[in-house]
Amino acid sequence: MKKKILWALISFLIAGLTIWAVASQSRSFSLSVLWNEISHAQKGWLALALAAMFGFIFFEGMAIIRVTDRLGYHRSAACGTVYGASDVYFSAITPSASGGQPVCAWFMIRDKIPAAATTATLLITLVMYTMALLLSGLFVMLFFFPVFLAFSTLAKVMIVLGCAVLLALGIFFLMLLKEPRILNRICNAFLKLLQKIRLTRAADRLQGRLDTLMEEYTLCSKMLFGKGNILLESFFWNFCQRMSYFLVTFLMFLATGKGLGMAGKATIVQCLSCVGSNCVPIPGAMGAADYMLLDGFGKLMPENAAITMEMLCRGVTFYGSVSTGLIIVIIGYIAGRKRNST
Repeated sequence: MKKKILWALISFLIAGLTIWAVASQSRSFSLSVLWNEISHAQKGWLALALAAMFGFIFFEGMAIIRVTDRLGYHRSAACGTVYGASDVYFSAITPSASGGQPVCAWFMIRDKIPAAATTATLLITLVMYTMALLLSGLFVMLFFFPVFLAFSTLAKVMIVLGCAVLLALGIFFLMLLKEPRILNRICNAFLKLLQKIRLTRAADRLQGRLDTLMEEYTLCSKMLFGKGNILLESFFWNFCQRMSYFLVTFLMFLATGKGLGMAGKATIVQCLSCVGSNCVPIPGAMGAADYMLLDGFGKLMPENAAITMEMLCRGVTFYGSVSTGLIIVIIGYIAGRKRNST
């Protein structure tokens, strides 16, 4: 818990520095300019953008509960929203998004989903989330290559590295899911490490739990791969989650009267920026994602307008979803405690 608080503070600091760095790019930019853009935005498109931002959380939750449903553990959409929110929030405040899934797993186990089923579900969700982003990026690069070429050299290198990282992670997580023995070897290596540092009792205690967990995990893995439609459905919900994220930028450009053509190009920039920022192990890719968005938007419009739109889009897609996720996590935690105490 202390580490999560520390990383939350570090994330707030990075966020503040990032916003300051972006805002200082232009002398003519100010908060009044930003507020003027918001106040004159078309409220209908703005409301849809906020709905799409919530969809980023909701669709992840649906991806999770649909898999657990196939494993025999039925949970409501409300529970799924809490799972998605916990992943979104804690991924945003920890390096390489490392804190999201452990907290999500905690909520799932608290809701009486076995640890083995939880692990298998989160792994398949992670695989499909990674594949959805990777395929989106490759599709954009294939059919909208001029937009990719317009990025700076550094941004293009980041996009290529991002694709490589996503592909490597996707293959690795798929192997963990498909071949339980690989995960078992990793866990056993960790137990041997505990023994070497003279934590023998803890290692022996965990060994017994690991053997039981791996038996259950293997059964879950066979069930998931025995029904290909589970994989397809998981990919569908993760693809919806990713599209809802991109849709925010599209709708924000329409809300501010930038036109359909500009909105489409900005969405392509958003997609490539998400891919590229994955190669940087910074909480929420703060700084990296902002740099890439600003670089891409700068090729579409004047500098001052690019800064304003970058802050608006990033403000909703990232800071908006993180803030919403935190609120949902708090409500879900309190509701769960009340439910378990009765």
